[in-house]
Amino acid sequence: MIQFHTKEFNQLTTNELYEILRLRAEVFVVEQNCVYQDIDNKDQKALHILGIKNDKIVAYARVFKANDYFEYASIGRIVIHPKERNNKYGYQLVEVAIKAINVHFKAFTIAISAQEHLEKFYNNLGFKRNGKSYLEDGIPHIYMIRE
Repeated sequence: MIQFHTKEFNQLTTNELYEILRLRAEVFVVEQNCVYQDIDNKDQKALHILGIKNDKIVAYARVFKANDYFEYASIGRIVIHPKERNNKYGYQLVEVAIKAINVHFKAFTIAISAQEHLEKFYNNLGFKRNGKSYLEDGIPHIYMIRE
């Protein structure tokens, strides 16, 4: 069973931060074969959503209030450990992130920069494409809004 926790940057333990960065690198850099600067000095402003199963972080996202990343509140770095993807934790993770934005930031319009192949996944969570696709770090992305 997975449990979700929301933490500010300064509430993360050293081990949690290490696990988060390792998971992000494992998926976004190694698995997707994409060289990019993951450590972008935005983690300090974000709320961090940790999905923990058997004492390991297997799901993660970070959320921002409006104007800290996009014009609207936003969710980013949404990632599920490869061995856990068949458990539908992605839906739970995004739902927890949406609720965190609603509660902590009192915001209900949410933006994401989604990998284009995940458009239907995000449609199922209420996000709609807004504009044309674009390349971000060599991967086709789309800007999506949930109102």
